[in-house]
Amino acid sequence: MPQFDRYKNRLVNIEFAPVEDLSHLPYPDRLSLVFVTSGSMRGILNERPISVAAPCILCLAEEDELKIAEEQNVAAQSFHFQREFLNSVPDSETQRDLRMAPRIRTGLSLFQRDDAHTGVPYITEKAYPLLFEWFFVLGTEVQAQSDERWRCRIKKYLIQILGMLEDLNRSSEQSPVDLVLEYIHTNYFRKIALEDLTKCAHLNRVSLNKLFQERCGTTAMGYLLTHRLKVAGDLLTHTDMNLNDIARATGFEYDTYFIKQFTSKRGLSPTAYRVASRKLAAFL
Repeated sequence: MPQFDRYKNRLVNIEFAPVEDLSHLPYPDRLSLVFVTSGSMRGILNERPISVAAPCILCLAEEDELKIAEEQNVAAQSFHFQREFLNSVPDSETQRDLRMAPRIRTGLSLFQRDDAHTGVPYITEKAYPLLFEWFFVLGTEVQAQSDERWRCRIKKYLIQILGMLEDLNRSSEQSPVDLVLEYIHTNYFRKIALEDLTKCAHLNRVSLNKLFQERCGTTAMGYLLTHRLKVAGDLLTHTDMNLNDIARATGFEYDTYFIKQFTSKRGLSPTAYRVASRKLAAFL
């Protein structure tokens, strides 16, 4: 059932199921993020046979068709949300029309259906514990509503989960660059030095940066900064988190350094970017 926001006296169309009965999936009018934490199952998803074993994640859209033929000791948790929850500022005084509100787009490709997006995204052993940690905190926040910004925190974790899944599914190769990309995508919010990246790739600084320049058009540390600022941009546009919290969530030790780097790379201060990006997103 939808959650009642006790701070703003409104319904929020999200649900968290700590014990998911897979027979009800997918839920009507909602996108579903399902973490299978133990067991295995076989079935048909959109006329394609699937066989999954924990740990794994399902990204199900409202129009998907899932038929489970067999399951063995499955334990799963799920988060469901209507697409309108992706609107960034649905209660804005200047944007009464929900159709004009900015919308989170990070990770939506996971709910599309083609040969590359089957509803069972690729994950790695290193990524899954972090994804599950974020998912657990998200679920706790749904139940706790710890303060009036609880919706912002849920959106923060949703952006991080979907963003990481999307990044992991762009390529499943394991070249030195891919190893470093995975490391960055799963650790960007932590302190990272160039030495950490060279150890991950088993290359020296010159060789690693040469490969990164060829593939990404920047150095390894340059890519790290770009990725941090990308996540920060999403959080600025789609949540009301303060700058200090966004800085800490994206790996910047001090908000002053975050503001300096963001302004230098984006040409706008974080606050100005937040205002401008919301106006622009309303027309996309």
